[in-house]
Amino acid sequence: MTLQLPAFLFLAFALCSVWMRPLPIGRRAVPLWLLLFVMAMAWGLVGGVLDPVAISALVVLGGAAYGCGHAPRGWLRGAYGVLAGVLALALAMHKLPGFRNPLLLDRVVLSDGAAPFTLYANFDKGAVGLVLLALLCRRVTSWAELRDVLRRTLPVLVLTVAATLGIALALDVVGIDAKLPQHALLFISVNLLFTVVAEEAFFRGFVQARLACALARFSWGPWLAVAVSALLFGAAHLGGGVQYGILAAIAGLGYAWAYQRTQRIEAAILVHIALNAVHFIGFTYPARLHGV
Repeated sequence: MTLQLPAFLFLAFALCSVWMRPLPIGRRAVPLWLLLFVMAMAWGLVGGVLDPVAISALVVLGGAAYGCGHAPRGWLRGAYGVLAGVLALALAMHKLPGFRNPLLLDRVVLSDGAAPFTLYANFDKGAVGLVLLALLCRRVTSWAELRDVLRRTLPVLVLTVAATLGIALALDVVGIDAKLPQHALLFISVNLLFTVVAEEAFFRGFVQARLACALARFSWGPWLAVAVSALLFGAAHLGGGVQYGILAAIAGLGYAWAYQRTQRIEAAILVHIALNAVHFIGFTYPARLHGV
């Protein structure tokens, strides 16, 4: 893991630097996140996390995402968007070769009666989050705007956490289990940077935002985009079982509502990581053995 660590540190720094101003280099301004992403990929090659095929896939994803946002014609932006969406989904689902994501936790049982829990550091999924977040997502641009987003997000966060975990309790998928495992900080940071950002950037910042834009002439258009975003999010989690897919759709509805209410990706990310953190610390994680 020693040689692999710098790749993930640089990727984490790249994600955090998306909100920073570009660096002036000569006559050009170069985004800091891009420089850090290049360093992350270089260290990924050195550490054996990536091979040249993986690098090629990430470069194509970056070009497609840039084209989706900057191509001069609508049909061309749409074509780039389809390519970016397909590549992003394939990478996030670990369907493309060339990535060797390290195992961090192997079948850890966090509480009595809980299903075993495994955690990977997923470079492919984290890179998807970075590219979509940097090139295609609407983000806050000032501290004042961030305060307003937080104010508008808080009620959605509370309702989403209460509804999702309340229904999970009613279905006996989880039980109340307050704890602070030694893995808590590792889980929350890895989950935020290499899972939550990617999922929200794709389902909300990419799918929901573009669908809402396409349906903007209809009064119900943005709310259809909310529903579609939530249902697709639930469908993506059906691999964990029907109940898990339903709970993911309910949670996804909250994430999509937060995005619709603020039009900023930070809102959806905040609600998502808050739910995951409360679930991890306060309830059976990931689920009761008989619950999924």
